[in-house]
Amino acid sequence: MPARPQHSFRSLVLVASIVLICGFLGVVFGQRIGDDTSSAGIGDLNDSLRDFSQVYELVEQNYAEPVDPGKAIYNGAIPGMLRVLDPHSNFFDPKSYSALREEQRGKYYGVGMEVGPRNNKVIVIAPFVGSPAYRAGIRPGDVIIAVDGKPTDNMTTSDVAELLKGPKGTTVHITMLREGSEAPLTFTVVRDEIPRYSVDIHFFIKPGIGYMHVSGFQETTEEEVSRALEEFGDLKGLILDMRQNPGGLLSEAVGVSDKFLNKGDVIVSHHGRSSQEKIYRAAHGNGGRNYPLVVLVNRGTASAAEIVTGAIQDHDRGLVLGEVTFGKGLVQTVYQLSDNTGLALTTAKYYTPSGRLIQRDYTGVSLYDYYYAREDQGNNAGHEVKLTDSGRTVYGGGGITPDVKYDAPKPNHFQNELLRHYAFFNFAKHYGLGKQFAKNFMVDEEVVREFRKFLDQEKIAYTEADLVQNDEWVKRNIKTELFISQFGRESGLRVNAEEDPEVQKALDMLPQARALQENAKKIIAARQQGSEVNARQ
Repeated sequence: MPARPQHSFRSLVLVASIVLICGFLGVVFGQRIGDDTSSAGIGDLNDSLRDFSQVYELVEQNYAEPVDPGKAIYNGAIPGMLRVLDPHSNFFDPKSYSALREEQRGKYYGVGMEVGPRNNKVIVIAPFVGSPAYRAGIRPGDVIIAVDGKPTDNMTTSDVAELLKGPKGTTVHITMLREGSEAPLTFTVVRDEIPRYSVDIHFFIKPGIGYMHVSGFQETTEEEVSRALEEFGDLKGLILDMRQNPGGLLSEAVGVSDKFLNKGDVIVSHHGRSSQEKIYRAAHGNGGRNYPLVVLVNRGTASAAEIVTGAIQDHDRGLVLGEVTFGKGLVQTVYQLSDNTGLALTTAKYYTPSGRLIQRDYTGVSLYDYYYAREDQGNNAGHEVKLTDSGRTVYGGGGITPDVKYDAPKPNHFQNELLRHYAFFNFAKHYGLGKQFAKNFMVDEEVVREFRKFLDQEKIAYTEADLVQNDEWVKRNIKTELFISQFGRESGLRVNAEEDPEVQKALDMLPQARALQENAKKIIAARQQGSEVNARQ
């Protein structure tokens, strides 16, 4: 008997995997049938699985070209099945599951630099200060042309990033092109553990006033926030920036919220069809450190970041400034499957302390529109209405509505053109060549003149009116990129935050945030006193 082709055997394994996954989903969702969970539901499931197996067999045997079973099932059948449930249930193939775990752990093994596409090449955006790449002398703007002798032509950024990763202590040879160097440079770098900090920047933006940016919620986020608050010491106010924070681990969102609330305060609750309600409370509390707090959010603030924002808003702990947040309030439980794959399945919904549902409605909405083309929900039409601790009105069912709206200005045509051509990055690489800047460096008119010359050389069209109307924006971006190039990524982020108009607006709102807290405290105290009087009567 001839041996079965290996790809057919793999196909059977993959089909078996999807059958098991479908069976698992059938058990979970079959419980909803109630009294009739017996033979009818199981029979329908078996019929569906048999139909699937027959369809796959026909496709594999008769399709015009050879069928890649991994592509057909990992990228097709399983994601398609999950997509009809909700936008956030997801299947992770081995590569994406590994990336998910790496992101959750907050560390990886590699050389420690951010790479990205520029001018059809993969180049170094910035080495992380203190990393192996930084110590080796790799600079922003270096073009990666080979890794361990393997040319990077036609490679994607993720392809190159994977080549740079590897076990701790192993060596990688990176060949670079650098402006001003006649020949390629080869760097021998020993890989090490590279932390992925979620608190990527924190500093005193004014005497006694802290600024902290949290980029995500991973296994180290609570610890990072706690350490940053300890370094601040006695704060007179804090700006907590969670713009473009996509969320992450629930446990870390609870831990971070605990740093700002009173002990015993509800942080979030969740419950689903097959899971009992679970309420999370502040286990330790802020120890009476009730400095005024302003939280910055935007349309990219989601999930765990919305949990923190909702808890702070519902308890009148701080003011929320920005745009209506994304509206991701579905709980995913991640199940590890065979072959290092994973299934993130929605098992419950999140609710803020006041009982608001965070999740935005996704019925009848395409996946693209759900993520990228949603309409502004600022009018709160049709949204559920709840009350904060002090009785303020807040809205649910579509993300977190800020206390004060701030619509970030959209880039105009001139700005888009400069960004599309990576004008600031390329100019910083060119202008900073052979120069040393002090930390008090300012972008003056001489630097702007050099920038004009650079735009002319690169044939990037502009008018005098463009430069005049966008003067502050241009100077801010030039300085940011020059500081990243000279002092590292954190210094560039600090420059960007210091000159961000929305951060300046948040500073102006700190007295209002303090007044909110004090007023809420009085209202709650009066309410409790009234309850005690009624109890004695």
